[in-house]
Amino acid sequence: MDSPDTIFALSSGAPPAAIGIIRISGPAAFDVVRGLTGRLPVPRRASLCVLRSPETKEQLDQALILIFPGPNSATGEDLAELHLHGGRAVIRAVEEAIQAFQGVRRAEAGEFTRRSFANGRMDLNEAEGLADLLSAETEWQRRAANLMFGGAFSAAIEQWRQEALRLSALTEAELDFSDEDDVDSQNNNIITSSCSILETEIKQLLAAPAAEKLKDGLRVVLAGPPNSGKSTLLNALVGRDAAIVSDIAGTTRDIIEVPVSVHGVALIFTDTAGLRDDSEDVIEKIGIDRSHAAMQQADIILWLGTQGSGPSHPNLIEVATKSDWNGHVSKSADAIAVSAVSGAGISEMLDTVARTAKTLLPPADQFAVNARQRTLLGQTADALSACRETEDWLIIAEHLRQARLALDALTGRAHTEDLLDTIFGKFCVGK
Repeated sequence: MDSPDTIFALSSGAPPAAIGIIRISGPAAFDVVRGLTGRLPVPRRASLCVLRSPETKEQLDQALILIFPGPNSATGEDLAELHLHGGRAVIRAVEEAIQAFQGVRRAEAGEFTRRSFANGRMDLNEAEGLADLLSAETEWQRRAANLMFGGAFSAAIEQWRQEALRLSALTEAELDFSDEDDVDSQNNNIITSSCSILETEIKQLLAAPAAEKLKDGLRVVLAGPPNSGKSTLLNALVGRDAAIVSDIAGTTRDIIEVPVSVHGVALIFTDTAGLRDDSEDVIEKIGIDRSHAAMQQADIILWLGTQGSGPSHPNLIEVATKSDWNGHVSKSADAIAVSAVSGAGISEMLDTVARTAKTLLPPADQFAVNARQRTLLGQTADALSACRETEDWLIIAEHLRQARLALDALTGRAHTEDLLDTIFGKFCVGK
């Protein structure tokens, strides 16, 4: 089998910067370091070295060099890091020198992490957790990503897998030695009850909020009749003029979405067209239809209309706008009175929205599973459920095998190249 290429990439931010870090991974990584510095530093100890062009011997930079011999490195291969001065010309010159070495090429997006997976340094769930950690913009997202990247989900999967293996062994014993005295005659009851326990644990996780809500943001829709103050309130909530404000009824004719972070929670505030039945304007009617569609998809609705006239929704918050105006529409004490002009009540509203949002998200101390993981967990639960519906040992053995296959697919023990391309293609170059 041919040795893999040695890859390199800038792993720090785009230059110019104080420091630019180039990572090199593969069988020729240490040859590159020797060729640039004339020596090989002590592993895992930063060394100050002069980098020179192997061809002209011209000094390229003075840098800190770190080397990590495989397999105990981030990628499982020999890995080197060059901590350069972060100017564009410096980085470009060093990259050109690295690329001149035989068998060395620029890395593709996510290739360092993919090699880490291929060499057993992390599984698919940890890789997805790392991707989420790199893209996290809120505290809630960071915590959930850290748990996934840290292996909390993988540890649970391994426990389920070991239990499935144990149950498979009991099933095989029944198939092979059912006529012998040393086989437990109660194996059927053991398998049935154990499958039930496993299925319950998995379904409890499936019942929790999905990771997509955490990553993409919960939808908070501002709804109500024309001129109820939706656009003005939206601007006050997001701190900028995101929507056009006018006294003319029907000004907002389309959905306006503004992503924000409130108290560490990702939200998408959505302004909608004013709801009324007497519009003769074709375009406004389309906007009203979109408003109804947005409310159906909303996680939280801020209702600015007459109290009690809003749509039926489990997370509807009554809002009394224009509280500083004598002619404002009053609501009960349960409603939040706000003034977008003076700012009164805005902080209280954001607190209420964030508090409601947190009930719709996974707990801060719990990982969240994504669509791929949910699909495979569902397949595992279905297979375990099917085990309890038959007394045929051959069929039970097959269902347990299907459960193990789904669990193996979760961690990447069983995978397809297309799946790996999709997952690792989300990473940036250099990671």
